[in-house]
Amino acid sequence: MTESLRSLYNRDLNKLKTEIEAYQNEENLWEIDKNIANSAGNLVLHLVGNLNHFIGTHLGNTGYVRHRDLEFSLKDIPRTELIEKIEATAAMIDSALASLSEDDLKKEYPLVVFENTMTTDFFLIHLLAHLDYHLGQINYHRRLLDI
Repeated sequence: MTESLRSLYNRDLNKLKTEIEAYQNEENLWEIDKNIANSAGNLVLHLVGNLNHFIGTHLGNTGYVRHRDLEFSLKDIPRTELIEKIEATAAMIDSALASLSEDDLKKEYPLVVFENTMTTDFFLIHLLAHLDYHLGQINYHRRLLDI
């Protein structure tokens, strides 16, 4: 399971990087329009913050401190910096997951995130689904607003 999770996170974070690189106009990363409330740039910051908090801080002991409000309020971060954040997050996840045994995955996740406790592997799958949900939003954002 650990190897599968490492492979899937690596694949999907590389897809995220590819999506951000695919914007023809860098300024469009920060565009919002009508019912599109979050820009692609802010979704990247949100994903990086979310993964660094829940995987880095609580499983990898990185010491990362999350500032969730900034994930949605910061604007105009250069594309190169967003890509660096994605790459650093991918490296952190690979390292954190490599240090987990199969037994660790079956243990209770060290933080109650929802109403009930859950296993670490369940929450890692949830976080991957969350990443992919926003990855799809970014793909649509790019195709709708990067014109």
